[in-house]
Amino acid sequence: MDGPKKIAIILFQLGGPDNQAAVEPFLYRLFCDPDIINFPGAFLARKPLAKLISTTRSKIVRQHYAEIGGGSPIRRLTEQQAIALQLELRPHIHARTIVAMRYWHPDTQEAVGALQNTPHDELVLVPLYPHFSFATTGSSLKEWNRLYKTQVPVHLVDHFYDHPDYLAAIVDRVNGVLQQWPHPDEVHLLFSAHSLPLTLVEKGDPYPKQIQETVQLVMELGAWPNPHLLCFQSKVGPQKWIQPSLTDTVDKLARSGIKRVLVIPISFLTEHIETLHEINIEARAHAESLGITEFHMMPALNDSPLLIRALADLVLRAVGKRNGVSSVVS
Repeated sequence: MDGPKKIAIILFQLGGPDNQAAVEPFLYRLFCDPDIINFPGAFLARKPLAKLISTTRSKIVRQHYAEIGGGSPIRRLTEQQAIALQLELRPHIHARTIVAMRYWHPDTQEAVGALQNTPHDELVLVPLYPHFSFATTGSSLKEWNRLYKTQVPVHLVDHFYDHPDYLAAIVDRVNGVLQQWPHPDEVHLLFSAHSLPLTLVEKGDPYPKQIQETVQLVMELGAWPNPHLLCFQSKVGPQKWIQPSLTDTVDKLARSGIKRVLVIPISFLTEHIETLHEINIEARAHAESLGITEFHMMPALNDSPLLIRALADLVLRAVGKRNGVSSVVS
């Protein structure tokens, strides 16, 4: 009699330099991606441009990583998520999780090698980006499909921005911070998402709409009376990106006399440079210089039990172990 099916789960994430020496090669890989740098004739200019950007930006970026401990924690945190997901699934299916970072180690090629040494009957692809974008999920899947061909059934979880447990995980984190204030209803909630070039939005990228829906769903579930705004961060280069920016929004709040702000990183599953430095150091210093006296940041979900439960549910639905329709891509 055949045993239970063996399920391999690939967890895609952006990746980040884990030490100072890795910063420049990480940036080079990032800006070599055609889903990040794309304009007429870019196929000729992309590598020289990536070299220029990575060389000129590496000094300041190394300093930023030095200020958060020397490197990105994203690999460690993603591997913790992978272990927690595997344990959550153990009572239901025979599963093994494998991490595939887009721009650093363990990269997609390393994940392919690990998968080839992992017996499996089905494959589930789970990008750890709650919201679909050509620049994140789309780029990771292109790289995966370029490097790996398989004959086993492949299931794709291409978004989960509206999953009840994912939303509950955010609400739980927000409530944990609001409890620190004696008058939590006086706090202005500022949702911050990674920005995106408008060229991608014009091509039909669903990311902005999904971000807006997440904010709406979180506010409804949290049932907070607090005022809230949505802004975007991490713009790179001269292209036009989604607005308003985090900096401009902090300026607006300060001009309005707001003194208490909670920043909610809405598109990041783990702590990394955008949360630990861009929000918690740069935006904090900027806010305090403008007279905002209480500035807090919601901790990333990391291995929140509610997030892990959401991911497990998505995997089980994908392989038909719970009600729901999976997306079979091969």
